[in-house]
Amino acid sequence: MGTTDGRRGPEIWIRGPVAAPDPVPVPYAAVAAPRRFSWVSTHGGAGGSTLAAVYGGRDCGRGWPGAGDPPSVLLVARTHAAGLASALRAVESFRRGEAPHGLDLDAVVLVADAPGRLPRELVRQVRVIESVIDVYRVPWVTDWRLGDLGGNPPRETAPLSRLTGAR
Repeated sequence: MGTTDGRRGPEIWIRGPVAAPDPVPVPYAAVAAPRRFSWVSTHGGAGGSTLAAVYGGRDCGRGWPGAGDPPSVLLVARTHAAGLASALRAVESFRRGEAPHGLDLDAVVLVADAPGRLPRELVRQVRVIESVIDVYRVPWVTDWRLGDLGGNPPRETAPLSRLTGAR
């Protein structure tokens, strides 16, 4: 077997060995610190202090974050009618530009006001809030009610844990 120009053998024999390509540099793995949040309760008893203790971040109570606080805001409300109404008012306040300049509203965190399912009317109110912003739900946690904030967050809150970088 030969080639048309009279040389014999496969092309590799004719050209010789091929040099190995230059090694591709491996990029450094990006190491990002978990994002920090300011928890803003939309009403008294919303659970912002508990959520800040469990998920990390700054509890701002019912006030807007200050100059040294994280500018990423998570609004907190209970799932009763008054809590859902206050959450919607706070979201609308952000939408109208009434929140301090430089703050970013990331989501609303709704904390169960009682164990079990929400009544249909409250589910409708939650859907209204979900239509304008991301909503994270936190179930009723009896241990938290008793003051035990240790351990892992509830399994149902895995998306919130990922967002906040908690445990």
